[in-house]
Amino acid sequence: MARISITVNGTAAEPHDVPDQLPMVDYLHDYLGLTGTKFGCGIGVCHACVVIVDNPDGTSETRRTCISAASTFDGLSVRTVEGHAPDGALSPVQLAFVEHFAFQCGYCTPGFVNAATVLVERLAREPVARDAVEKAVQDGIGDHVCRCTGYVRYHQALRDYILSQPNLVQG
Repeated sequence: MARISITVNGTAAEPHDVPDQLPMVDYLHDYLGLTGTKFGCGIGVCHACVVIVDNPDGTSETRRTCISAASTFDGLSVRTVEGHAPDGALSPVQLAFVEHFAFQCGYCTPGFVNAATVLVERLAREPVARDAVEKAVQDGIGDHVCRCTGYVRYHQALRDYILSQPNLVQG
């Protein structure tokens, strides 16, 4: 057993004793009641299960929860898809996906939302040249699998959103 204390969506979770190899996705579902993070492939390939880890230096990154034990998140600050719209208003990334009808079944959408959010946050700190936006989008969400083949719309929505935000692009 491992005792973990983490912050999820800005709120410190009560410390829990969890089995050493309990996957983080199961911890989120079973201990915290947060079911937005999806279990997809179970081997870390599809990225449906990614959450955002906020680093102390202000950067953020995605981390797969189906292949990572909950105990490896001890002491970290994590954002799940539920954390993007705490007051019911969608985040700009979520709105871009809705406006482009980027999803079909929606199962992979939480992973895409989290990865796209990390990319947008990085570009807010380090804007990219207009002609490099396509590569940035590919690098940001290209590893994500959509079984309904909605890739084109996810990529288009994110690209259009980035290009519409002057603080994310140079030139």
